[in-house]
Amino acid sequence: MVAGRLRVRATRAAAMLAAALMVTAGCARENSGGGSSAKDGGVVHVVCGATEDWCAATTARFTKTTGIKADFVRLSSGEALARIKAGKGNVEFDVWYGGPADGYAAAAKDGVLDTYVSPGSTIIPDRYKDKSGLWTGVYVGALGFCSNTTLLKKDGLEVPDSWADLLDPKLSKDIGMAHPSTSGTAYTALWTQVVLGGSEDKGMDYLRKLHPNILQYTKSGSAPAQMTARGEVAVGIIFSHDCVATMEQGFPDLKVSFPAEGTGYEIGGVALVKGAKNSVSGKKFVDWSLTTEAQEVGPTVKSYQFPTNPNAKVSDKVVNLSDIKLVEYDAVKAGSAKSTLTKRFDAEVAQAPKS
Repeated sequence: MVAGRLRVRATRAAAMLAAALMVTAGCARENSGGGSSAKDGGVVHVVCGATEDWCAATTARFTKTTGIKADFVRLSSGEALARIKAGKGNVEFDVWYGGPADGYAAAAKDGVLDTYVSPGSTIIPDRYKDKSGLWTGVYVGALGFCSNTTLLKKDGLEVPDSWADLLDPKLSKDIGMAHPSTSGTAYTALWTQVVLGGSEDKGMDYLRKLHPNILQYTKSGSAPAQMTARGEVAVGIIFSHDCVATMEQGFPDLKVSFPAEGTGYEIGGVALVKGAKNSVSGKKFVDWSLTTEAQEVGPTVKSYQFPTNPNAKVSDKVVNLSDIKLVEYDAVKAGSAKSTLTKRFDAEVAQAPKS
């Protein structure tokens, strides 16, 4: 009988312990930031707007450091935003990494990003992050010109150092640029003209004047660097770091220059996708992306952007932002205007390239 009572007590104790563990587990899930319904497969699905090599190196390093599996799909900024919006009912990605912050601002406006203020974001300067935590900057890149000096010399032209130089009739069909609807790089160029002109109309007016000199509008913002290197065009409008990376592939005739009137820049972001199926691991990816380890990956794969973490090492191949004239950049304003401006570009300048 004593043994029976002991078995009953043991059974009750086990039940109480199990109940306590269930409560603790529930609290752990709630405290993870994903809510009681948060489920995590120990993997992160990333839509990545950086270069293919950088995306691969970053996800691999994250896995090596944290033990959490990570995969990625490389898409340009416009394509990434469209894919995230299309998956709103059945979320495909957990994290968006890389690409200009105006794309993230546009995504936030569409309600497809989750607010997440990473503990590591305190070290990131305020000008490089959204105050509410919808996105945080992980790098900065300046827009510039990538010139094939051999081709320019044949045409009797100097390396361009102003936006006005690109309107020279001698450059007819001799400039490469991506399309603002698909490329964050090209949208940065469009927005730069809006800021420099003081209005959307003035910005569109410049791009209409530039259009006769554009050979083609590519989907990817970095593609004009390869076009310039191959001699298809004399000048490419791209982020300067993409030109530097292409030079290192064996094209010494390329030269980077910046417009004297002022140039735009990107704040490459990272954000948690709303409704992420792996939000716990997704947040760990965001946390890690703000560390010095993560922000020192770029130069190892010839991506020479300026890190937002002030403690990260800066490659001597990264442009000194204080040496060039930058226009005012407001990611929220640029993001809010993105849909309207890209539609105007389609209607008034050129249709977006087909897939």
